[in-house]
Amino acid sequence: MQNKTLCIIPARGGSKRIPRKNIKLFCGKPIIAYSIEAAIESGLFDEVMVSTDDKEIAEIAQQYGASIPFLRSEKNANDYATTIDVIEEVLSAYEANGQHFDLACCIYATAPFVSPSLLKSAHNILISEALDCIFPAVQYSHPVQRALIQNKQGRVVMREPKHQFTRSQDLEKIYHDVGIFYFVKTKAITIKKQLWTDNTSIIELKETETQDIDTLEDWAIAEIKFKLLNDPKT
Repeated sequence: MQNKTLCIIPARGGSKRIPRKNIKLFCGKPIIAYSIEAAIESGLFDEVMVSTDDKEIAEIAQQYGASIPFLRSEKNANDYATTIDVIEEVLSAYEANGQHFDLACCIYATAPFVSPSLLKSAHNILISEALDCIFPAVQYSHPVQRALIQNKQGRVVMREPKHQFTRSQDLEKIYHDVGIFYFVKTKAITIKKQLWTDNTSIIELKETETQDIDTLEDWAIAEIKFKLLNDPKT
């Protein structure tokens, strides 16, 4: 029996650091369009929906093919609502309407580096390895074991002095989440009330394949990376 699969794209209207961030033009079109189009083109989803409290965002999302079956509640449209809060609200609303989904992928609205092939790879690993969750991550560019801190006297010291002379290739690889998407089994995360469980894995990306976008400077860097990745000459 085929799993019913839902794509959820959270996009509230009250972004603070970059006003109207979720629909700001990115390389010529609203940034949310990239998430919607990648989800639709992947062919993985029975439905691609946007969870928003904002009518303008809803209208733009619908123009690019997403559904808006309901607006997000006021409770989950504030600065404190978590991704799991939004997912649970969406799944509960569908359940109340008699629609159950076995899998869900929460793709952030500001994730222009997401692609149909990346979503398909994540879906395949989620199923083949029987995971609860999988998401993209990037290895730290410099070994964090060699991080520097300042002591009380203002002098620089190593946070982990034991690794001062350890070869880089002998240090454990350490990764960070890049905030593109989480592909999950809905039953597992609903029971455990969290996205990351002890049965979670990652898809490793290169630093050039993603960019956290929290400031206008981040935005400019992301556009440069995006253009380089999509330039047929490179």
